[in-house]
Amino acid sequence: MDKARAGGDFPELWRRWLMPGLSLLVFAGVGFALHRELAQFRLSNVLAHLRAIPASAIGAATLCTAASYWLLGFYDVLALRYLGKPMAYGRTVFTAFIAYSFGHNFGIAAFTGGAVRYRLYASAGLSAADVATIAGFCAVTTAIGLGALAGVSFVFAPHPGMNPPHMNHHIVQALGVLLLAMIAAYALWSLAGPREIELRGWALRAPSPSVALPQIVLAIVDLGLSALVLWVLLPAGHSVELLAFAGAYSTAVVAGVISHIPGGLGVFESLIVLALPGVPADQLLGSLLAWRAIYYVLPLLVAALLFGGQELRTQRPVLARIEQLAAAYIAPIVPQVSGALVFLAGFLLLVSGATPTIDQRLSVLRDILPLVVLELSHLAGSVIGLALLVLARALFRRLAAAYQLTVWLLAAGMLTSLLRGLEIEQALVLGLVLLVLWLGRRAFYRPAQILAQRFTPAWIVSLAIVISTAVWIGFFANRHVDYSHSLWWTFAFEADAPRMLRASLVVVLLAAAFLAMNLLRPARPEPGVASLEDLERARGLIAGCSQALANAVLSGDKRLLFSNAGDAFMMYQINGRSWVALGDPIGAREAQEELVWRFRELSDHHAGWTVFYQVSAERLPLYVDLGLAMMKLGEEARVSLPDFSLEGSARAELRTQRRRAERDGASFEVLQPQQLPAVLPKLQAVSDAWLEDKAVAEKSFSVGAFSQDYIANFPVAVVRCGEELVAFASLWIAGTGEEIAVDLMRFGPDAPRGAMDFLFVELMLWGRAQGYRWLNLGMAPLAGLEQHPLAPAWHRVGNFVFRYGEHFYNFDGLRRYKAKFNPVWESKYLASPGGLALPRVLLDISLLISGGVKELFAK
Repeated sequence: MDKARAGGDFPELWRRWLMPGLSLLVFAGVGFALHRELAQFRLSNVLAHLRAIPASAIGAATLCTAASYWLLGFYDVLALRYLGKPMAYGRTVFTAFIAYSFGHNFGIAAFTGGAVRYRLYASAGLSAADVATIAGFCAVTTAIGLGALAGVSFVFAPHPGMNPPHMNHHIVQALGVLLLAMIAAYALWSLAGPREIELRGWALRAPSPSVALPQIVLAIVDLGLSALVLWVLLPAGHSVELLAFAGAYSTAVVAGVISHIPGGLGVFESLIVLALPGVPADQLLGSLLAWRAIYYVLPLLVAALLFGGQELRTQRPVLARIEQLAAAYIAPIVPQVSGALVFLAGFLLLVSGATPTIDQRLSVLRDILPLVVLELSHLAGSVIGLALLVLARALFRRLAAAYQLTVWLLAAGMLTSLLRGLEIEQALVLGLVLLVLWLGRRAFYRPAQILAQRFTPAWIVSLAIVISTAVWIGFFANRHVDYSHSLWWTFAFEADAPRMLRASLVVVLLAAAFLAMNLLRPARPEPGVASLEDLERARGLIAGCSQALANAVLSGDKRLLFSNAGDAFMMYQINGRSWVALGDPIGAREAQEELVWRFRELSDHHAGWTVFYQVSAERLPLYVDLGLAMMKLGEEARVSLPDFSLEGSARAELRTQRRRAERDGASFEVLQPQQLPAVLPKLQAVSDAWLEDKAVAEKSFSVGAFSQDYIANFPVAVVRCGEELVAFASLWIAGTGEEIAVDLMRFGPDAPRGAMDFLFVELMLWGRAQGYRWLNLGMAPLAGLEQHPLAPAWHRVGNFVFRYGEHFYNFDGLRRYKAKFNPVWESKYLASPGGLALPRVLLDISLLISGGVKELFAK
């Protein structure tokens, strides 16, 4: 690595760690604040108050939780109605429940509700933009609910202890009025406002009243129920009014979301404790633990049972219809569900290892177990918990070895739970996770090594937060103990604190060693550009491929990654930190998924960004599994050759252009590769003249660059005027005969007007006669992007460029030119890390294609 590149990595490294680092700092801050608030209390006090919560309050909170999650399903129902793509109610509610159950508990990208929602909706035919719109609509709905609760509370019940910190009550009331006014404006817009607002290319489409008004009501009721869950669990005799409490609850939820900490853990609790100074902190913490268990963990366990039940039905082939439905619902999210549950199981084992054993159960063990068994099982349980946290990510990547190891570790965890304290409840939870994992065993088939994966900053911070939480709980639970060096060597049945210290130290040391090994492991050498032998191997696979784009590999400017069996490959290139793969993998379909994961791991080894450029909508779920964000690039124009003809009024312009070219003496011919040597100098002359006239350089990566060795690989369509060759187009032919694609298109100064129209028309007629199905005219950049108010930000920016960027690039003109051939438009996507990395990724791709000229913003 050269010095310039090494120097440029430091700012990039800083950016990668910025948000995870801030999350860790926020967690440390709220943890310190919570520790100070609970300084005079013991864990036994908290647990006593937890056990003192009346059964009636538990029942009421459970009912409110059930109602809240049921209403959450209607968020998606309304979002689909807004999209104009309604779906079966059962499937929608099921998807929403699974997405929210996991999204509420986990902030890791692999486990968020957005990723789960996309996997489930993609199998029903929704696009990435549709799912992004649904996620945006649901986020707006939640914001409306929180804004309404906070607004009403701030205006009508501005209790001093529950306002945003240290704000004058007049300012709080004004903030409440502003929040309510914004919601009212949203409702008025849907009722009487313009259907669409354009602001410098940003198209905002108003939701209909039948969507917006139920959305507002639904949000208020749902968020009110979620606040009611915690309110009914507050200690008996509290004097907290529900309306005032709603403001504190909304503020804490917003702070938890902003913190980017999974589930807002610690942030929410700290703000609630600070906002309710009249409620003893130990009693309040008991209520918060019950709230976490009922509103977060209980739905997650129900989702796991539902998942396991549906997956179990797929094992019964007699019920074919049920099997089909279950496969559609469950199969796409097996890795996410299993990984999330294993992550939770690991955290549970760590917390169990940090907290004292129940005395009555310990007395039973004293009579039947040697002390050494208790000590070893306690330490082993914590180590198993750490191992499960690490394996959760490997399960998300579908590694077979991770599945096998996790099964044994869960079984061992069940055994240690019983040996170290007869923790039957914990053993049952681990057994449930093991059952769900076993039922989804077919999803884990990849042979990759577990230790080969590199951990991202977000994962490292998540592990740090989970381990720190377990250690903090251990010290809080044993805060009455006088710590001394002798505790490390104290071994006794009642020695809970020494066991906690030893287990915490071992877990921290093992985690630090693993992460250091993971981060400091040297990267593999970057693969070089494809050799002649590699190109010959690829040529054999192209022959059986239905994608004409596969021929781009023959340009020789890309690197190749082959499957282990050699029956598939993918082509890519590197620029900056972006490892950009062109198109979907080529070859055997069963090998493509493994290739994609290997490419992700290869780029991770080099601290690169994994990027897939110009991929199809059909394969998007595969890239979502990698944790990548989808972005629509534009639309590819494909003309159906069996349906193409020059008859009818719609083809009048094409007939005119054809006749005009024929009157000018134009003729058309397709030359096969063996016919090219004699005309290569003429093709070179036309190409050079075209480049000079257009004042452009050769492009690369996604298109070919003229060279006689390269052009000799393909058929070439030529236009002649008399004996003079005046225009040509090199053709990429799909090996299966499915598709023709135009690669290089060039014409000389002597070409008659309309020569390229003539070439295209004749090429389509020729392709139809040869039995080809499609002619691929290439992509129209930025075409067909979503324009409604909840469209992704890239779509709105892209629409602005498409509308007002004609001075730099003829976006609209290019699409209109292709549209006159009446093509079928197919969306093409970019899969990338997204976020702050996106501008750099786009620049890297532009440099790859144009050799330094920005593709989207300059000719």
